Amino acid sequence: MRVVSLHIHPVKGMRGIDLDVAQVGVRGLKGDRRWLVVDADGKFLTQRSHPQLATIDAHITANGLTLSSNGRTVAIDRPDGKSRRRVVIWGSEVDAAIADASASDFLSALLGGEAHLVFMDDDAVRMKESVWTPEPEPVSFADAFPILVTTTGSLAALNRDIEVHGGAPVPMARFRPNIVIDCDDDWPEDNWRKLKIGDVVLDLVKPSDRCIVTTTDQQTGARMGKEPLASLARIHRSTDPRINGVIFGMNAVPRALGAVAVGAPVEIL
Repeated sequence: MRVVSLHIHPVKGMRGIDLDVAQVGVRGLKGDRRWLVVDADGKFLTQRSHPQLATIDAHITANGLTLSSNGRTVAIDRPDGKSRRRVVIWGSEVDAAIADASASDFLSALLGGEAHLVFMDDDAVRMKESVWTPEPEPVSFADAFPILVTTTGSLAALNRDIEVHGGAPVPMARFRPNIVIDCDDDWPEDNWRKLKIGDVVLDLVKPSDRCIVTTTDQQTGARMGKEPLASLARIHRSTDPRINGVIFGMNAVPRALGAVAVGAPVEIL
């Protein structure tokens, strides 16, 4: 088995970026989900409530970030951290650095309501407390854990069921993973507990339960119907009482850090 693709999402909810090589730190792939869109009260916004986030390209620059959508582009400097605010994401409170007003203007106009951009700098801390790990784990603005791993075999199994029931196959981008592993088996990640890719070691700690974001076209922001959730409900529901719903992919925590690259062999430990 090998790594077939690598992806980061600089701003949670916005379009992803494909990489050939990625550095893995304690919070996940470098540059992944370190920026977050929040509302007037500091509560995080995602494609669950604002699918139009999928229409925004976010690219990391030497000075910060550029955001582009519908022919408009804005450059955002990485905040110096002097201005900060409390933001809330899935019950976690994070003291994040505030991006400048140009980001707020851009996002508010696009999303149709007050919206702001914040950055998780080195002074911002988010620790994930969970029944899935013995100790709290550092994490970015990702939903659950630092890294999401998926496999081509599981996507193929899913798409076979979708097509049998008259639907159109879905791309891997619907699941917004970080590391995609090429394999032929159906749902092999269900039984993996630890992987080694180069010097990087990952503990696979929790199946990834899935929501309406998987039904969203990651280019247009349009909701595309019931798939893949309908198919997952038929063939890949959670059997763990701690998860009520459908699952695709595995959440991972890095235990040994380093670089991962497309084409690198994957070892099951």
